[in-house]
Amino acid sequence: MDALATLIANRLWYLARFEWEWLAEPVLVPDPTVTNLMIVLLTGFWLVVFMFFGLYRERYASSRFDELVTVVKVVTVGILVLFLLLFVENLDPHSARSNILAYWAAIILFVALGRVLVRSVQKRLILKGKGLHRALIVGWSDVVDSLYEEVARYPEAGLSIVGAVRLQRNELEGASPPEAPVGHRVSDLPRLIDDLDVQDVLIALGPDDADQLMEVLRLTDGKPVTLKLVPDFYSIIGGMARTEHMYGLPLIEVMPEPMQAWEQSLKRLMDFVVSLVVLVAGLPVWILIGLVIKLTSPGPVIYRQRRIGQKGKEFTMYKFRTMDEDAEAHTGPVWATEDDPRYTSVGRWLRKTRLDEVPQFVNVLLGSMSLVGPRPERPYFVEKLAKQIPLYSRRHRVKPGITGWAQVKWKYDSSLEDVQQKVKYDLFYIENMSLRRDLQILFRTLHTALKGSGR
Repeated sequence: MDALATLIANRLWYLARFEWEWLAEPVLVPDPTVTNLMIVLLTGFWLVVFMFFGLYRERYASSRFDELVTVVKVVTVGILVLFLLLFVENLDPHSARSNILAYWAAIILFVALGRVLVRSVQKRLILKGKGLHRALIVGWSDVVDSLYEEVARYPEAGLSIVGAVRLQRNELEGASPPEAPVGHRVSDLPRLIDDLDVQDVLIALGPDDADQLMEVLRLTDGKPVTLKLVPDFYSIIGGMARTEHMYGLPLIEVMPEPMQAWEQSLKRLMDFVVSLVVLVAGLPVWILIGLVIKLTSPGPVIYRQRRIGQKGKEFTMYKFRTMDEDAEAHTGPVWATEDDPRYTSVGRWLRKTRLDEVPQFVNVLLGSMSLVGPRPERPYFVEKLAKQIPLYSRRHRVKPGITGWAQVKWKYDSSLEDVQQKVKYDLFYIENMSLRRDLQILFRTLHTALKGSGR
């Protein structure tokens, strides 16, 4: 696919440069034979560059957004090398810039399209159960069962559990799920990896299981498998901890700042600029939506609700009203459901397109929210959930967001189990906060809104 993409990009750039004369008037049109030879050589050059930067290492079930970012970085480096060595001396200063930018854009466009196509096909096949990685679990018997159920819940991870090495805590073990893999001894690991053609080994051991872990590492050494540790209490804070030396004494600081100072500043700048543009540029649309809400159902246009924000501080969050006035007057605080009868006719459409969230850009301008972050919850639910879900309050270490990793990866809350799953995604986001991650989430949210698949 990369070869085809670079061939097309090289050919189109040649046509634009020498035949269509879009970029600059050519001084000399090269011979067609020489042109075809150069296109083939340039295609080979790009394949070598991609190979050098590891783009042909296995990237199983990888994020398409991350792949696009990698392609942009690698192509940028390749363009600099290529033109510094070969072409700049043959171009006048005025045309050099436009030629370089056009060629850079062409290579990125076609390579990115090809790779997104490949990854999209791969993802569809994975969701249909094709080409899954064969995985083996090593852990305590009860953990093996829960991990098996967890993996089965996420088919997009591309894993198929084909076996398990169970360590018994005691003789009174509970019943395993009906389809859970039969357990084996640790000493069986090398044979199981070969016999079952295992590609991934999931290790579900705790902080006190150092001996068992070392034995697993010894037995899998040299085997063509990927080892993946399932988080224990230390791994959970792994992304939120850093080691420091105080006068020679190594200490682990738990939960430092999630982002570097410059990234935090850029994140706030992006929040402010994007919110201002959305509110001002779309003002006629927002006014029209407000009029439709007012004309189709009694009650205020803007719905105000108290939510818990960063550091546990309360703030007022704004939304376009999507439910009947006083929808919770008789029920008290409850989660919305997919076919909730309290939705107005316009409100249901606003939810699906996520347009009900637009007034929250005012919250972002005021600094109580961000474009991306864990969704803020009501005080009633926060008090309740913090007692039932470990580490729930850690979500309040960062500003809440209009959208977040949990929103693009999971559905709306309708039960405690939904919240528990979302907390996992929220903690992952906090541990891996970056501007790149924020852009990825924003693009996915935009895709959901355009499809109208929100709830």
